[in-house]
Amino acid sequence: MLPRGTKYYWLCQVSGWLFVICSMLIMVLSLTPDRIDGRFIVKLLLMFASGILSTHLLRLVIKRSSVLMMPIEKMIPRMIIGVVCTSLFCSVLYLSMTTLFDVLPDNPRKLDIWTRTLMATLDLGFYIVPWVLIYFIYHYVAKSRKQEIDTLKLEAMVKELELKTIKAHINPHFIFNALNGIRALVDENPERARTAITELSNILRSSMQSEKSETVPLEKELNIVRDYLALEHIRFEDRLQVEYKVDEDTLDLPVPPMMLQTLVENAIKHGIGQQMTGGVVRIISDFHDNYHELMVQNTGRLKEPSSMPATDGFGISSTRNRLHLLFGYNADFSIREFNGNMVEARVKIPVSIPA
Repeated sequence: MLPRGTKYYWLCQVSGWLFVICSMLIMVLSLTPDRIDGRFIVKLLLMFASGILSTHLLRLVIKRSSVLMMPIEKMIPRMIIGVVCTSLFCSVLYLSMTTLFDVLPDNPRKLDIWTRTLMATLDLGFYIVPWVLIYFIYHYVAKSRKQEIDTLKLEAMVKELELKTIKAHINPHFIFNALNGIRALVDENPERARTAITELSNILRSSMQSEKSETVPLEKELNIVRDYLALEHIRFEDRLQVEYKVDEDTLDLPVPPMMLQTLVENAIKHGIGQQMTGGVVRIISDFHDNYHELMVQNTGRLKEPSSMPATDGFGISSTRNRLHLLFGYNADFSIREFNGNMVEARVKIPVSIPA
């Protein structure tokens, strides 16, 4: 059974040369119908056979020599040589078969063999040039599409690898910080330490489940954050205040797993942890101008408000990278200081809001 590409080639090959001889038949029928006889039909069939055989041989040469894989400046001269050689071969083949079947033109003695060969080469070359152009354009477009598909696959593989690499950094980063907090409680308050271990196990269980997908519903991410803040509340006690302002319609929206937890972790580490009297962590989720806005606000100050946050710790840089990889550059991440003693990390993810 022939491959699909081979079937398509033979369909085009036969259809194209049938079109040529039918066009010639219609033209002669319109201008000089008295020329149409048995010998004329035989010559058309011989031209059909010569054209198919010669162009098929040209195709085999093109495929074996990998001409289509060459740069265009090297390809064009070779294709011109191919057209000339194929036209000459086709004319010799055609004249040989017309002699064999005794269907030579009337009064053949008026033209010598070289002149007839040259004329046949020019006539048949008129049909072989379009054949080569069509063949070249088809394969050039097919090669371009294949390269585009391969490029997209490669980009997808790179994105997947980058996402997995980022995830592999996030979870050990979080575990390290959490275990440090638990270690500080072991001697001071063993009961609270046991409670902290229970909270950590809940977080780790959710974290392991989140590895199965590139995004998770916001509600699931909030459950992880609540466990994390419950664990940190044991360490900070009254120094940590938590506020939630979450639009219920945003709970089903997709967010990168562990992203919100990472932002909250940074708010605790760089904000609340640096304040003698503690402070507040506020989590806000809402819609604004066809974007899902997710904000983490905390008491504290930016060390360098004018600098870009991408260099300020792994959590912030990984957040920006993940948003760009998952949602493209329409997604946005920013961090700012406001009211003199508050820091806000804002994530904007494009979303279609039903009318």
